[in-house]
Amino acid sequence: MSDTPSGTPSGTPSGTPSGAGDRLVRLGAIVFFVGAVATLVTVAPLFLGTEPFPSVAYAVCMLMGVGFVIAAAGVLRTIAVQRRQARSAAR
Repeated sequence: MSDTPSGTPSGTPSGTPSGAGDRLVRLGAIVFFVGAVATLVTVAPLFLGTEPFPSVAYAVCMLMGVGFVIAAAGVLRTIAVQRRQARSAAR
């Protein structure tokens, strides 16, 4: 069921550890999702004509940006590990 001759699945290159970069991407996605839900909940009273939430609730919406930055850091970390592996394999 693999596409590569070495027997590894096509989505995971051989020798690439599933490390901290992947965990950062997952954590960033979770934080982003929490921020997105908070944004929907915070903005809903503005459309429904009810009393708006306190300003602290709007600060929770900033988690969308924080999650994006965490995920981007995970991607960059994974890129750095793969570059290091490629350099060591080329020597």
